[in-house]
Amino acid sequence: MQEDPAQPYADLDPVTLAVRDMIGDSRELVGRMAARMKMNPTDMSAIGALVQNGPMGATELADHLGIRTASATQMIDRLERTGHVERKRDTVDRRRVTVTETDAARQASVQAWAPVIHRIDEVCAALPAPDRATILAFFDRLNEAVAAAERETHPDQP
Repeated sequence: MQEDPAQPYADLDPVTLAVRDMIGDSRELVGRMAARMKMNPTDMSAIGALVQNGPMGATELADHLGIRTASATQMIDRLERTGHVERKRDTVDRRRVTVTETDAARQASVQAWAPVIHRIDEVCAALPAPDRATILAFFDRLNEAVAAAERETHPDQP
């Protein structure tokens, strides 16, 4: 089938379009939440990554966010100045410095995201068990498809 350049997604499955729309809505939500927290979306994503994954080095955080290490260092400096993150020496390897979110940043992140997360959880909790299993398997396959596409598209990236 030949793709219409004016409508490149016209032939996609409706579920694919729904996932695309959910990704777009999520990106817009991050932007709105970042504005509420008076930071840019990348800074907010960094706080979220630290809350979710724990302390990281600058390179690890940069890789997680898909930005250059130099950009991550500038971002960490900015977040440190505003009291959102702290740099700490690794307890095992004293040469390594990790970044962790502050209690205030963690609380602000939870406060900003809790209403959304609770609404999503209400929808998920209402699912019958067989549907939940199907949806979990679906998301597992989607996540693997995204990771595989990324590896194919950028094989030189970690």
